[in-house]
Amino acid sequence: MTRNLTGLRVKPAMTGVVMPDLIRYRNDDNLFSSEISLIQHIFKERCNKIKMSKYYKIGYVWDRYLDKVTPEDLQILTHINIAFGLVKDGKVAISHLKNTEQLARLREINPQIKILLSVGGWGAGGFSNAAATVVGCEIFAQSALEAYNNLRLDGIDIDWEYPCSSAAGIDSSPEDKYTFTIMMQKIREVLPASAMLTIAAGAGEYFINGTEMAKVANYLDYVQLMTYDMAGGKQTGHHTNLYAPPDSENKASADYAVNIFRKAGVPLNKIIIGAAFYSRDWKDVSSSDNNGLFQKTGNTESYPGFGPSYTKLYNEYINKNNYVRYWDNDAKAPYLFNGSHFITYDDEESISYKCEYIKQQNIKGIMYWEHSSDETRSLLNTIKNNL
Repeated sequence: MTRNLTGLRVKPAMTGVVMPDLIRYRNDDNLFSSEISLIQHIFKERCNKIKMSKYYKIGYVWDRYLDKVTPEDLQILTHINIAFGLVKDGKVAISHLKNTEQLARLREINPQIKILLSVGGWGAGGFSNAAATVVGCEIFAQSALEAYNNLRLDGIDIDWEYPCSSAAGIDSSPEDKYTFTIMMQKIREVLPASAMLTIAAGAGEYFINGTEMAKVANYLDYVQLMTYDMAGGKQTGHHTNLYAPPDSENKASADYAVNIFRKAGVPLNKIIIGAAFYSRDWKDVSSSDNNGLFQKTGNTESYPGFGPSYTKLYNEYINKNNYVRYWDNDAKAPYLFNGSHFITYDDEESISYKCEYIKQQNIKGIMYWEHSSDETRSLLNTIKNNL
């Protein structure tokens, strides 16, 4: 921000646009309590003029990073999912959340922003036991309503990973397939009609097989497909690819997920696909064939691991320090390789293709995990420029 005797100018670097002198105050510091309040006022006025996008742009934000959401971010995002509420004693728990006072700031800047509490996450148990009986589902639903009211939310997002599965080390039961439906029904019944109810869903058959998606979809505003973490085992591959390349043993992709959920009864206009603002990686890759793609790793540890955030990739890895960026045109996905270390991730090019796919398929939009992982804002701006 620069100041002069004729007014206040916001630097283009702060907003992504060139803004004129907005107020001429002849250096009268009493006109506003602070320059920050003026900036917030400016962005609020700009956000008030922005119509809700046809396509949803949803960011998952750790509660501890809510203070890092900027006015510029709020001009792009349509929804924020706060990560995470937990399930304790069969109820939604929020007492552990940090920075919830930031929600008033976010709404002050952009009154149109939709803020939801995401409940669960990988390794977060308690769902199966809570949903085991109709009474348990009703108790859980009432606690979701209390969280909704206490935080003055716009909705609840359920991130049960996953019904009928203990892969994340959580409790599960074959009955989850049916009690998941009842839980969604009971939450929908107690929330106000204007409130949103959404879920995050695993992007494979395991989620379809563990749920009744045709029934569940009736209670939901949309389904967020976690189209990342889609590669595993001891062979390198893409973890957040749009399409499955023909030479891959792994057929998982965003396109594949969209199609199986559509066939399972979820309308296209209720489907959101995911982007990754982080990477996955394999070390000790045994061969440089195909520039490291679809090669075995000699390491005995479980792979892939969590790789660097996009911020770190941008600053230290992409075509730097012996890491070369490659592009798989079949998968519409980038990757990095230095001869032994393979990194799979999303970048501006792959997200642009995802945005184009959203428009071609007429699905609802895009979400990403996780907001703090891209301090460059290049990925979020790519979403802005393409949707």
